[in-house]
Amino acid sequence: MTIGDVSVVWSDRCGWAELLAGGDDLGGGRETLALGEGWSRQWTARWRFEGGPVVCPVRDLAAMPVHGARPVRRFSWRTSQHHRPGLQFMVSTGRHHGFESHAEQRVLLALDFAGDVVEVLAQPFRLAFSTIDGLGEHIPDFLAVTRSGSWLIDVRPGGRIKAEDRVRFAAAAEVALSCGWRYAVAADWRPHVQTTLDTISSQRRSLSDPLGLQTALLAVVRDGPVPFGALVEQIKVPAMARAQALHLIWTRRLGINLAIPLNDQSLVHTGRGGDR
Repeated sequence: MTIGDVSVVWSDRCGWAELLAGGDDLGGGRETLALGEGWSRQWTARWRFEGGPVVCPVRDLAAMPVHGARPVRRFSWRTSQHHRPGLQFMVSTGRHHGFESHAEQRVLLALDFAGDVVEVLAQPFRLAFSTIDGLGEHIPDFLAVTRSGSWLIDVRPGGRIKAEDRVRFAAAAEVALSCGWRYAVAADWRPHVQTTLDTISSQRRSLSDPLGLQTALLAVVRDGPVPFGALVEQIKVPAMARAQALHLIWTRRLGINLAIPLNDQSLVHTGRGGDR
């Protein structure tokens, strides 16, 4: 949403996908898919569980249990690789989750900030699909189960999306639609969003508050927005109040505009998201 020509993304009420910088046109990719009658019975998804692989038609995909599933492709670490895999802790699930690149790590951070994530599975299944030119395969990057529905997510920086990627992404989008899931390609982010998420995520874990600083911070903004710097200076221990304020922004008890840089001039208001 906008006010005049200024973009506004309220931190206390936005979903993770609202932090993305628009969507990618998958129309060209969809035109090459073989989506004739019965396609959802012919396309298959291969899952990996402790007992072994499980293959199901796409029409039954939504009934597959995410709990207990493992990434269908193993993460690899070697000195010569160009991407950087790792593990990202998510407060929402209380566990570490694997990622294969910095771009994927950013998606996990945004999902965690949204706060309604129940489960996240990286590389959830290997999709086998049909095109007018033959068979294709694709492994989506994440399947995220949230309290408001499930998301199938692919991650690829916008400048690196090729024609074959568009076909794979279009196939994933059709699968998600048939399952009642939402689908997104995390290609680019709104300006300043990732820098701000990095800052406030430093205080995303639960904080003890023996001095009652959180209550004092919430009381200051009760009558209207206050600049971040002025807010913490009104608290008896400003240095500690900064950490508590960042935690309250992460938990959406305080809100800011994520579309502009976070600094001492940023207006802070009472959040609408509630504590999570």
